[in-house]
Amino acid sequence: MHHLTLKDLTYIDGHEDFTSIKKIELGWSSDQKYDIKAKNGKRYVLRLSDIKHYDMKKKEFEVIKLFSTLGFQMSMPISFGVSSDEKVCFMLLSFVEGQSLEDALPKLDEKMQYQLGRKAGLILKKIHALKVPDMFKHDLDIKTKKLRQLHAYETSDLRMQGDEKVIAYIKDHIDLMGKQRSTFQHGDFHPGNLILTKDHEIGVIDFNRWDVSDPYEEFYKLECFSAAISHPFARGQLDAYFDDDIPYTFFETLKVYSAHVALYSIKWAEKFGEKDINHMKEMYHMILDHYDDFKLTIPTWYKKEVYDDQN
Repeated sequence: MHHLTLKDLTYIDGHEDFTSIKKIELGWSSDQKYDIKAKNGKRYVLRLSDIKHYDMKKKEFEVIKLFSTLGFQMSMPISFGVSSDEKVCFMLLSFVEGQSLEDALPKLDEKMQYQLGRKAGLILKKIHALKVPDMFKHDLDIKTKKLRQLHAYETSDLRMQGDEKVIAYIKDHIDLMGKQRSTFQHGDFHPGNLILTKDHEIGVIDFNRWDVSDPYEEFYKLECFSAAISHPFARGQLDAYFDDDIPYTFFETLKVYSAHVALYSIKWAEKFGEKDINHMKEMYHMILDHYDDFKLTIPTWYKKEVYDDQN
């Protein structure tokens, strides 16, 4: 895609009010993302996708519209359509002002980290409680999907030393996956996709990995990314989501999802190159450490007593 300018955006309603455009380089998505400013002081995120993804992106926009009714701050849906040359489809969303929670959390005290985790947990609970219309449901079996991914890792050249016990653990406990009623998922819910707003609320962005599946699966992102940044935040998210009464079966299930992602993410990163493969290998060792070489069921970062007076 060529260098985009404001003159290229005449197919978007309201384009005459746009005053600047800047490419957003962050994220793993294949979408081209742009930060757009307008005369009225508003900011937008423009997401461009190849026209071959039209149906998928149209459905994503409909999901975002559903999420926008839930009463939390997020990148709100503005418009969806196709470019003049019909080569790309576009999605225009509101820009959530603030600082990435990934950058903000380490600078905050642990009590504030925990409280923000609780706010995040309540947001995720709203997403998971949203009724799923039939048009968004699918028949993909999560256990079949996870075993297929595990096989891709097992037959790759990226095997980790001593991984046999982790593979065996996943296969022995695979039936824990998919036990919960399928719900909407954000799909990538972690501090990198959360914004700390000026009023110390949480804004949610980047819904392109949305899915309908086991809600417990969503929490492997908490293990991989949130706990790596802030233990109090991760703890707060779980506490609020489960109304301060986390079932032991949740931790049993999270352990299986975490074991799976610890291995498969290494294979997944292969298409991005050596740097990302090495990053995922570091994550594998971190997850092993959190579970004390998978001897623990409740990860070490979850210390129940530390913030009880903050509920």
